[in-house]
Amino acid sequence: MKNSTSAAPAPQVPAPLKNAPSRPEPRPKRSTGSRIGELVQRQGVLAVLLTVILIASFVYPTFASLDNARGVTVQASFLAIVALGMTLVIITGGIDLSVGSVFALGGVLAAWASQWGFLAAMLVPLVVCGAIGLVNGLLIARANMAPFIVTLASLLAARGILLAFTDEGATTYLVPKDSAFAELGQGSVWGFGSPILIALVLFGAGGLLLQRTSFGQTLFAVGGSSDAATLMGLPVARTKILVYTLSGLLAGLAGALNAARLSSGVTIVGVGMELDAISAVVIGGTLLIGGAGSISGTLWGVLLLAVIQNLINQIGSLNSSYQSVVSGGFLIVVVVAQRYLARSRRTT
Repeated sequence: MKNSTSAAPAPQVPAPLKNAPSRPEPRPKRSTGSRIGELVQRQGVLAVLLTVILIASFVYPTFASLDNARGVTVQASFLAIVALGMTLVIITGGIDLSVGSVFALGGVLAAWASQWGFLAAMLVPLVVCGAIGLVNGLLIARANMAPFIVTLASLLAARGILLAFTDEGATTYLVPKDSAFAELGQGSVWGFGSPILIALVLFGAGGLLLQRTSFGQTLFAVGGSSDAATLMGLPVARTKILVYTLSGLLAGLAGALNAARLSSGVTIVGVGMELDAISAVVIGGTLLIGGAGSISGTLWGVLLLAVIQNLINQIGSLNSSYQSVVSGGFLIVVVVAQRYLARSRRTT
């Protein structure tokens, strides 16, 4: 009997899946014009700032001195802190017109409270100014009131509280000399004033918050479309409340640092500061309609306005009102450029 060996079955090759997923199509490449437009919107103000500094340094030798740089950056640090909060507000599609009056109120409250020590001088303005920002946020987010109207009312209310607290400006509260609070505004680290370092730390934290956290992404989403952000389940109302509260806190902090720097609570400061802050933010590339912006752009915008003011002082024959003319011109150019770039990106 012969041993028969059965042949091994041939390996079956699996049939190709009919519904196999296809490779994802590559994203369409953006045009060169679109990339250049986005770069100009983000970094154009830095190029303008560097150009102005370079030209001014050649024309006026004292402009490039270290002492002048210290003076410019110290003066700009207070506006920078206020503009940081304004950036977060505008990215969400809002506006805060109260920051100038809140800045002045924070300075007066800090000078008044400084007689009880450093902690009181810092906490009192932060609590009061933060409360004003909180009320703004609640009325805007919960009552659906227009940010322009709410913050305009807060501007008038904060200025009224300031005048009532100082007897129509007749009373000036002084910061005790050689106190820790005065040292905060007048001290220096590595040759630069403490307010400069505080502003830089806050901008660094603001940049991380905006770019590296879910809260920052929520800000862009809310500014892009509040309705779409709501459908996505994002906390739109809470986000708006937080940004207006932060704006009030930062304005109060800047006012307190300014009072420490001046050793007194000056009542006439902050007039028109909200317009300077908005100008710096928009010049820095943040869209007024919300949904796009950057912290670094705001910093360059603040420095550009400060350099223009200093350059006008260097000329000598021009008064400070020319700064408003130049700032307004920059603002118009930037807004027109933003509209053009946004339209070109939609068509490409």
